[in-house]
Amino acid sequence: MIPAIQHWPEEFASRYRAAGYWRGETFGAMLRERAQRRPDHTAIVEGDTRWSYAELDARVDALARGFAALGLERGDRVIVQLPNVAPFFSVVFGLFRAGIVPVFALPAHRSTELVHFATRAQARGLVIVDAFDGFDYRGLAAEVREKVPALAHVIVASGDAGPFAALADIEKRDGPLPPEPSSSDVAFLQISGGSTGLSKLIPRTHDDYIYSLRGSNEICELNGDGVYLGVLPIAHNFPMSSPGTFGALYAGATVVLSPSPAPDAAFPLIAREKVTITGVVPPIALVWTDAARTTAHDLSSLKLLQVGGAKLTPEVARRVIDAFGPVLQQVFGMAEGLVNYTRPGDDEEVVVNTQGRPISPDDEILLLDDDGAPVPPGTPGHLLTRGPYTIRQYFCEPEANAASFTPDGFYRTGDIVLVRPDGNLVVQGRAKDQINRGGEKVSAEEIEDHLLAHGRVFDAAVVSIPDAYLGERSCAFVIARAPAPGEAPLKGLELKKWVRERGLAAFKVPDRIVFVDSFHTTAVGKVSRKDLRATLRQRLIEADANEGKTD
Repeated sequence: MIPAIQHWPEEFASRYRAAGYWRGETFGAMLRERAQRRPDHTAIVEGDTRWSYAELDARVDALARGFAALGLERGDRVIVQLPNVAPFFSVVFGLFRAGIVPVFALPAHRSTELVHFATRAQARGLVIVDAFDGFDYRGLAAEVREKVPALAHVIVASGDAGPFAALADIEKRDGPLPPEPSSSDVAFLQISGGSTGLSKLIPRTHDDYIYSLRGSNEICELNGDGVYLGVLPIAHNFPMSSPGTFGALYAGATVVLSPSPAPDAAFPLIAREKVTITGVVPPIALVWTDAARTTAHDLSSLKLLQVGGAKLTPEVARRVIDAFGPVLQQVFGMAEGLVNYTRPGDDEEVVVNTQGRPISPDDEILLLDDDGAPVPPGTPGHLLTRGPYTIRQYFCEPEANAASFTPDGFYRTGDIVLVRPDGNLVVQGRAKDQINRGGEKVSAEEIEDHLLAHGRVFDAAVVSIPDAYLGERSCAFVIARAPAPGEAPLKGLELKKWVRERGLAAFKVPDRIVFVDSFHTTAVGKVSRKDLRATLRQRLIEADANEGKTD
């Protein structure tokens, strides 16, 4: 059984139930009700595959029985590493219905991550596809199982199962349907975000996560007529719950799956399926913005284009609105809980310049200075939060729990934010992305936004680098647009002049500018500043004689 985890003291649990946030719903029962209410409505679309709610529910029942027949028991953990394919939903909801706990892994994860997840979660199973994007996941599964012998069951959801069990055979196993879990049970283990180290496991209950879906649906105006397009890896929190694929299923809407976020894959699906809402991360938003101006596909069904996962700077937000119209919604949240949205109907100033406000009236927010004291109103501070869908501890991480949670249950997010008088948050950056240049604090995001305002800059990331005299100094990595015929390539001095002339303090002008073709990214498309810093440090070591020059 999964180790006991006390998520919320009874004082808070009673408050959240009394307020109607927690209604005793479970994922399995929720899907059953939707299938009974609208059995013929399309639930899942993947390529030529179209499952109705009734068909999805029947597959979920079959898999719940099959998993139990394998010997998996309530509370057991099973790693689910599937791309954007329809069986993701039959597998995950089959596990939910059996009271078995999915541990979500991304397709980009490899042996190091999977061994970590399997060991930390004491997993008994792994669900994969045979191959995806040129990679054979069966070989990976064999490697992981050799290192973690307790991983007794490897199930292949599609393709050639090889030496492992085929999902289709699991569906045929007969047996009783396991009893429904409690709504207060851990429903699944999500992975923590960020770009450093191995992910921690985040326990989410049926109660708290379903409330976040319901609240997100209300804010995003997603109902049974909606069509959600999953373009990011759907095991990640943002495309799963904000409102994401799970929110769409909660609404009785349709989920459409794209194999890739590339415009040539996603735009035809938007046109064909009349997609009303989708979510991307800022690097993809930039690519879509360029592609939307010349596409032949009809994107007019899109009511909300959400951008989250990392801060969207005002300059990029304006680009998105220019390309798509007033459909942009900023989303700022974390897999640990707190989610903020700009709202449909907010004026453009709010949508461009803020990351929105929380889902719940009971989302509590503290802003503290470096010494742990509350900051004055209108002043940026370290964001701490607690509420009806924010966890109180990681799974089996005593050291991380001591560092990440206060004794009274506030989660230290690691973000620096400002709360405006209207309640909207403005993200200043990650605490570790604040550059301390000779005692002057520089926000990486602020400088990035000024660089992005230059017409020849496609994308930019500002990072800190060690300096013996100043402690840290700044470097801007820049992806430049291709020069027009007869136009000279963009130079670092030109960009420094640009930043300086926009009225910024001299200490905010990047000390160095490095032009690159692309950024290192995490599995969900976020810029990995850890990798960028490491790359830059290595370049400086190798080119010490050129230090201080622009590239």
